Amino acid sequence: MIQLQRVTKHFDGSTAALHNINLRVDTGALAFVTGPSGAGKSTLLRLIARLERPTRGRIMVNGQDLETLPRRRVPQFRRSIGLVFQDHRLLFDRSVQANVALPLEILGYRRGEARKRVRAALDKVGLLNKENAAPQTLSAGEQQRVGIARAIVHRPALLLADEPTGNLDPALSREIMNLFLDFNRVGVTALVASHNLELISSLGKPMLHLENGQLEARHGPRSEGRA
Repeated sequence: MIQLQRVTKHFDGSTAALHNINLRVDTGALAFVTGPSGAGKSTLLRLIARLERPTRGRIMVNGQDLETLPRRRVPQFRRSIGLVFQDHRLLFDRSVQANVALPLEILGYRRGEARKRVRAALDKVGLLNKENAAPQTLSAGEQQRVGIARAIVHRPALLLADEPTGNLDPALSREIMNLFLDFNRVGVTALVASHNLELISSLGKPMLHLENGQLEARHGPRSEGRA
């Protein structure tokens, strides 16, 4: 599903945000990327989503070489990916239902089919009773669940999450991580960046550790750089 070969990323001639990264995440796997702030976790996810391009190296996602991917095909490629952000990025002038429906609007789904998918996604995250609510009336944990519903409403094969529990208390953080476990059980490949080592260590999934832009250590049952 995901393979990085000797990937390096510089920004404006600075020290490498990522340096010589080799990484493989198999189809159907769930893995966590750990490391302190500034370690390169967000950059790694942005490269995989083709939101950034590497300075050097090769990135393959679901058999597609991202370096040779024509610009016109980038939107189609991203349709196979769901993105979850720490800050939710919800539109407060739209209802919960309308926020979750955004990817389907972009993809041109008919209203009836979109409605069914939105309700199914909200049901999966436990917010079906909030579909008509304004996002600003929700708790931080509920807002993050809306962001997750939006990320999975188009049923992506790959889910990328950047610090999805960064602003949540321990109980809510565990609830959010359990959602990723649930999605993975039904076949979604997921890569989740988190600095909450205590929580993710308890989930029994592979962990990839970034430090100063390098993949320094790995904890889990498989060899380094692979999940």
